[in-house]
Amino acid sequence: MNKAFTKENDSEFEDDGPDSGSTLPQGLKNYITPKGYRRLRDELTRLVKTERPEVVSVVSWAASNGDRSENGDYLYGKKRLREIDRRIRFLTKRTEIAEIVDPATQQGLESIFFGATVTYVNSKGEELTVKIVGVDEVDTAKGHISWISPVARALLKAKEGDVVQLMTPAGRDELEIIEVRYLIE
Repeated sequence: MNKAFTKENDSEFEDDGPDSGSTLPQGLKNYITPKGYRRLRDELTRLVKTERPEVVSVVSWAASNGDRSENGDYLYGKKRLREIDRRIRFLTKRTEIAEIVDPATQQGLESIFFGATVTYVNSKGEELTVKIVGVDEVDTAKGHISWISPVARALLKAKEGDVVQLMTPAGRDELEIIEVRYLIE
């Protein structure tokens, strides 16, 4: 059958799919906090030592049952195995190029750098607190923003009391820095 009429995905061996996580612009370092690095390593270990062997076992069992074309366990298992393998490749690459920066070693710094927790007030009078983290650690619900995000770029190298300019889709915004801390995790 012509591949144009099948539902199988030929991108099985692509490096990273769009669901693989945040993209890192070419040439930039993959800064990450120790906590974020541990999270990535734990996920990689879980996938390699637990989840992948379980799925391989199910696929092997399903394959031994005969007709694979209508075997849901086999078809789903193979698809899940491709997803796991893609995620393993992604995590392996990310951990290999990771540059761990511990905010605890930056105690006493007045300027904003990677790992800083910054409280600022925008031009609307809203007080916000963000922590500048690596691209693999972003969690906007917790206020964790990537060091390459527009807000973080505007804040970098500034100090308490400084007012920085941020270009937004709605126009220019001024951010007044209230507090800079480097929290120990």
